[in-house]
Amino acid sequence: MMSAPDDARGDDTGENTMAISAATLDLVAAHAAQGRKERRISQPVVDALTADGFFRHFTPTQYGGRAGRPQEFFLDQIAIATRDMSTAWALGIVAVHNYQVALMDKTAQDTLFADGPDAMISSSYNPVGARAEKVDGGIMLSGRWGWSSGSAHCNWVLLGGVIPGEGYRTHLVPDTQYRIDDTWHTMGLQGTGSNDIVIDEPVFVPDHMTHKQMDGFNCIHGQGPGVYDLPWAQVFVRVVNTSAIGAVRHAIALMCERAGMSTTDMAKSNTDPDVLGRIARAANIADEAEAVMVRAYDEMEAAQWRPTLLDRVRYRYQASLVGDRCIEAMDLLMDVAGGRSVYTGSAFQDLWHDVRMARAHVANNPVGFGRNYARMLMGGENADLFI
Repeated sequence: MMSAPDDARGDDTGENTMAISAATLDLVAAHAAQGRKERRISQPVVDALTADGFFRHFTPTQYGGRAGRPQEFFLDQIAIATRDMSTAWALGIVAVHNYQVALMDKTAQDTLFADGPDAMISSSYNPVGARAEKVDGGIMLSGRWGWSSGSAHCNWVLLGGVIPGEGYRTHLVPDTQYRIDDTWHTMGLQGTGSNDIVIDEPVFVPDHMTHKQMDGFNCIHGQGPGVYDLPWAQVFVRVVNTSAIGAVRHAIALMCERAGMSTTDMAKSNTDPDVLGRIARAANIADEAEAVMVRAYDEMEAAQWRPTLLDRVRYRYQASLVGDRCIEAMDLLMDVAGGRSVYTGSAFQDLWHDVRMARAHVANNPVGFGRNYARMLMGGENADLFI
């Protein structure tokens, strides 16, 4: 069992706000290799996180959820990732979707939460393979969507599509109307099971089961004042990078527990100044990334969850930087991880690949977001609707 940082945390009153139990974290670690091999999260892990309330964090209180603070959720996601990044990535994405459903028509919420607050929804927001046609009362939808993380565990999916003459919408579709195509053969994050979603023949999606992009941008919803005033994008963009912070800490824990085990193993000397310096720099990168994330949500909360447009652009850019910073940390460690790290199946190499895989997500490419932020700082107009 790997050594790990202290997972306890608290608010200003000293109360522990962590939802994930130590037993669940141990279970995540124990099943990580199985999940990677089977290319899906093990069901006992899903069950344990359900029991801990992970999937109800963003569910509205009227349906038995917590309507919780984002910073608490993402600290839990980091803790999970210190045991297995795939679990944190896939099930974090599944859990965060309940926030978007909370912004949708009440009929959609009643349908999704009819069986309880722990709804399981995967997604694929990229509309490239979608065919969407506006008809009376809704949308006829078909096509293929990639990268639907955790889809094997879900009975609903959120699918992106562009409506001709109108714009982008997300469509909520039950599993009776789509199939999962096993395409997830990758160099990293194998356990996320991010397979393709396919709708061969057009299905009807009622308007009340869709979410317009501009409604998300303009923070239109039917909930009362509070956390749901936060733009949907400000929640989602963090779920696809925050787990990398935990993966860096996992890598450091591996190095610490195996230091000095042999001259061919990682971190062969715990007194080597280069090794020690690299570990310190990697640990600091993880701490900085977490601190920026928590500070951002603390600022949003202080603004009653209604950040300014400039702040929304800034937060989007800051989130996109996490992937590059965590790759930097992993490269610092990989260079001194020892000869055994080059072998396929090395735990350290798996983590290195996982973090690099995360960087491939479009939300983790900072180039365009940096330009948009700089443009606004210089007095220009925002060009991003997903903020």
